Amino acid sequence: MNRIYNFSAGPSVLPVSVLEKAANELVNYQDQGLSVMEMSHRSAAYDEIHQEAIALLRKLMNIPDNYEVLFLTGGASTQFAMVPLNLMTKNHKADYLITGSWANKAYQQAKEYGDVRIVASSKDQNFTYIPKTTAADYRKEADYIHICTNNTIYGTRIKPDQVPQVDGVPLVADMSSNILSEEYDVNKFGLIYAGTQKNMAPAGLTVAIIRKDLIGPAQDKTPIMLQYKTHVDSNSLYNTPPTYNIYMLKLVLEWLEELGGIPAMEAINKEKAQKLYQYIDESPFYKGTARPEDRSLMNVPFLTPSPELDAKFIEGAKKRGLENLKGHRSVGGIRASIYNAMPIEGIDTLIDYMAQFAKDNK
Repeated sequence: MNRIYNFSAGPSVLPVSVLEKAANELVNYQDQGLSVMEMSHRSAAYDEIHQEAIALLRKLMNIPDNYEVLFLTGGASTQFAMVPLNLMTKNHKADYLITGSWANKAYQQAKEYGDVRIVASSKDQNFTYIPKTTAADYRKEADYIHICTNNTIYGTRIKPDQVPQVDGVPLVADMSSNILSEEYDVNKFGLIYAGTQKNMAPAGLTVAIIRKDLIGPAQDKTPIMLQYKTHVDSNSLYNTPPTYNIYMLKLVLEWLEELGGIPAMEAINKEKAQKLYQYIDESPFYKGTARPEDRSLMNVPFLTPSPELDAKFIEGAKKRGLENLKGHRSVGGIRASIYNAMPIEGIDTLIDYMAQFAKDNK
């Protein structure tokens, strides 16, 4: 196969074995005589896919019984509204930790629905670090506290052992870009949501994991489709769900289970990230942009000595089969997104190219 190494921040790389299995089952799924794409979401064959995907996610993430797993649409961006509409219903207050562009967008949307406060922000240093907070920094009367655990643009993350202490206030986390990459304790969160296009499945599906006691009446005039209760009551089948994406999610979860689950994936991810960060840190030519103690395992932004060389680097990389290394349009530079499905060989190939490029452009 003439496949590239795809370092895109999303839609991102998928496991080759998953793609091959999906290709093999594309036209005729398990002798059903049709594709999953064509299958009724009310059929027994699809129901089996749906339930298996939920069960696998519960097993891999150790999701307790007092949480619901929902399959939604609209991406994380729709959750920016759905979260306050459903959770900011008692005191109409929420606190937000701003660690990047997506956290800020969530905050801006939530302001439309209540008293929303920024607890801390790393904007003062271009989001290159994670602000440190304590439980005393958050309002006890807040209906929820919102964080983003990984920042794709700036390459920072909130580590599992650094999840904010919130003294019983429901903690909401956007985990779109690092879900399934390392072990987080679901019990620490009231709600986790994630667009699947980074680590889980193709773009178009959103997963939400919500504690049952948070499922209740939404704010007045909240559309039916934006109420969590609607999707809980219908097992995520209120309308036609993105059935093929859910099937692909199931295949990815099976792949992850065969690999050894999230602990095994976390070890691989740390090896990949450490190898790339070590090369950057030891090179006089390249410079990482995120603080070392807050670096992401999934997104590695870095710079050459000049914007001109950044552009040259990206063009040269394409000729080596290293694609989508351009930094986000808002910050420029170079960014290697090394999600779960990026093999270690991709990191080695990138480092080999980086070494040659540095040598040729001293």
